[in-house]
Amino acid sequence: MNPDDTTDETTDVTVGDDGIRLGQLLKYADVVDSGAEVKSLLADGEVAVNGEEETRRGRQLFAGDIVRVGDRRILLRAGDGD
Repeated sequence: MNPDDTTDETTDVTVGDDGIRLGQLLKYADVVDSGAEVKSLLADGEVAVNGEEETRRGRQLFAGDIVRVGDRRILLRAGDGD
């Protein structure tokens, strides 16, 4: 998986300084509806963070991280500080 490939569907998500956990992000971005679906995607090796396969739903993500699930690409962006 190439995290810089822009041919897939891209979703931008704004995160604060504390970031967001991977499982929460996948639900927020409407990739999954439940935590059980997150577990299944991770167990099947279908999730990558910054080009590396990820298996931990609790992984903390921050602005600049790129998450891929199938043909979906989620780009985390820094909040504006409001």
